Amino acid sequence: MKKITIIFSLTALLAGAGCQKEGIDDDLSFLKSAKTNNNNKVFDITNDNSGRVTITPTGEGATSYIVNFGHGTGADASATVSPGNSATHAYPEGNYTVTIVSKSMSGEESSADYPLQVTYRAPENINVTTTTNVHNIKVKADALYAASYLVYFGDVANEAGTPLAAGAEVSHDYATAGTYDVKVVALSGGAAKSEKTTPVVIYDAFGLPISFDESTINYFFGTFGGGQQFATVDNPSKTGINTSDKVGKFTRGWENWSGTYSPLNTPIDMAQGKVIKVMVYNPDPALIGKKLNVELEWGPIDNGIAVKKTAITKSGQWEELTFDFSDIAAIPGNAKFPQLVLRFADDVTGEGAGGVNSVIYLDNFRQTN
Repeated sequence: MKKITIIFSLTALLAGAGCQKEGIDDDLSFLKSAKTNNNNKVFDITNDNSGRVTITPTGEGATSYIVNFGHGTGADASATVSPGNSATHAYPEGNYTVTIVSKSMSGEESSADYPLQVTYRAPENINVTTTTNVHNIKVKADALYAASYLVYFGDVANEAGTPLAAGAEVSHDYATAGTYDVKVVALSGGAAKSEKTTPVVIYDAFGLPISFDESTINYFFGTFGGGQQFATVDNPSKTGINTSDKVGKFTRGWENWSGTYSPLNTPIDMAQGKVIKVMVYNPDPALIGKKLNVELEWGPIDNGIAVKKTAITKSGQWEELTFDFSDIAAIPGNAKFPQLVLRFADDVTGEGAGGVNSVIYLDNFRQTN
């Protein structure tokens, strides 16, 4: 008897629950009046000058949103967004009105406008790279948050900046040698900008003749071999055939093959003469008889090298040594050599006369017939 009572009670409970469920499912009238509430937005504006803004609509009861960016045309002017999602748009710097249309389950729409201000930051950490060759300069630049650049070369009044794209390079030729202030203005893509000025020395072409008194020429004598040195110094003896103010000082390195090399902006042209003359001052009598090498490189002959050696004959006074390349039959009459190499006493190894730390002075390299 007790078991029958339990079954009856369970049956009644299920019947009652079924009636309640039917009443909820059938009443859908509230959908016809569903509305959205508390509509708003979240703007996430990047600070890298890309102009990207992520727009997230918020609110209650919305099934979708239409975001009108207030910028752009066609399909790029708006986006449809589902609840909890975002739309992203790239803006130029400026002020905009973003309109968000919220749609409810009933199809009802509500619209709201939101002001948006996009401001670009000034570029930072400007790095300017310059490469010069005679009167020409090439300029590159990079900076954080820079969209592009303007380059001012500093050689004319009321100069209009030369546009420079990010990652690109611009070239400019100066009319004369001198020191110029090269200004690079980094542009943000908006109103903000930054600038950096770099002094640049523009030299005249380096080639024969060579005298060390011209301030507008970069007398480049690179060295090879341990301990080898070369420097522009005051003339140690402004007397006799050489009264110039500046000369070159050659200090012999440790190895007998050590010396200097000079890439020339203007190659040595054999059509202008196959004889090269060099003034030499030898401060040490022990160096008399030691030979100076003048070597022309990268020419149109076997191995590309022509070598002449001439012995020093004096000490304590300037003398002019002659290096005659005319007897090298392999050199064409129109040959050009773009590099000059000097070596001294290449038959001496180690210390002693002509060896390590031996010094001679050189000046007035010229070409003749």
